[in-house]
Amino acid sequence: MTCTCLQPPHLPLLSVLRRHMARRNHTIVTEFFLTAFSEHPEWGLPLFLLFLGFYVITLLGNAGMVLLIRVDGRLHTPMYFLLGHLSFVDICYSSTIVPQMLAVLLQRGAALSYTCCAAQFFLFTFFASIDCYLLALMAYDRYVAVCRPLLYVTIMTEKARWGFVAGAYGAGFSSAFVRTITAFSLSFCGDNEIDFIFCDLPPLLKLTCGDSYTQEVVIVVFAIFVMPICVVAILVSYLFIVVAIMRIPSAGGRAKTFSTCASHLTAVSLFFGTLIFMYLRGNEDQPSEGDRVVSVLYTVVTPLLNPFIYSLRNKEVKEAFRKALNRPKASGRT
Repeated sequence: MTCTCLQPPHLPLLSVLRRHMARRNHTIVTEFFLTAFSEHPEWGLPLFLLFLGFYVITLLGNAGMVLLIRVDGRLHTPMYFLLGHLSFVDICYSSTIVPQMLAVLLQRGAALSYTCCAAQFFLFTFFASIDCYLLALMAYDRYVAVCRPLLYVTIMTEKARWGFVAGAYGAGFSSAFVRTITAFSLSFCGDNEIDFIFCDLPPLLKLTCGDSYTQEVVIVVFAIFVMPICVVAILVSYLFIVVAIMRIPSAGGRAKTFSTCASHLTAVSLFFGTLIFMYLRGNEDQPSEGDRVVSVLYTVVTPLLNPFIYSLRNKEVKEAFRKALNRPKASGRT
């Protein structure tokens, strides 16, 4: 049997015909089936117990941080106001992903309707975007405290704080809404299996059929308004902070000033480092197991560690915690 080669002028027409036939022949996906670590079924129960423990500690740690900031008057400052919102968002952020992941691990896979997958993607993008904006605002707060100490009270007023936080929530909602509408306007066909722990963008793009270039451009453009802009804001803020610290004459003064920023820098490095590793590299030929490990870091580990990062390295939080623990003893004596 001989094959006749088409001349170059016919290639665009052939490409269009192939995409049209693909859309007609493929089965349109109406639900997704999540599988995680399916190549290691013996890991299911140990990972379930491990992540369940992580999730409980995440809820207790972040809820405790929110409560501590609320009840202790010494923590009613702009920095802890932002930290309280970060802890609240981390609870929501983790609760969007971890319960579904636990179900996947326990049942060795779980079906998720198209609507539920879109809702999970929206909530994940919404809370992750707010996290990015809050970390950037906390960097700005440290910049004002270190570089403009005399104007700190004037700039970081209660009205300004609420305005900053409202802007973070509003920007997070707008970004998540546009990215979700754009992502789920794509055609998903053929295999509906997502070898991942939740409905995230990289595995979803692997299930698309047809031309998705325009939607992917929109998704990337709106992503630029979240992660890279927040990273630049944080880097610029800390550049000015480092310059200001270097001008302090005493070594003790420099160490004390830098210690107030160390907790935030640790949280920023952990959160943005894993996100950049996951999203700012090529989507093709990524090892699925490596993707899942990285996704666990920014969906499970980061919300777990944040309360400990800000409490173990923070004198005010540790003192407030000791005071809260001593209250029941004091009330019992009276």
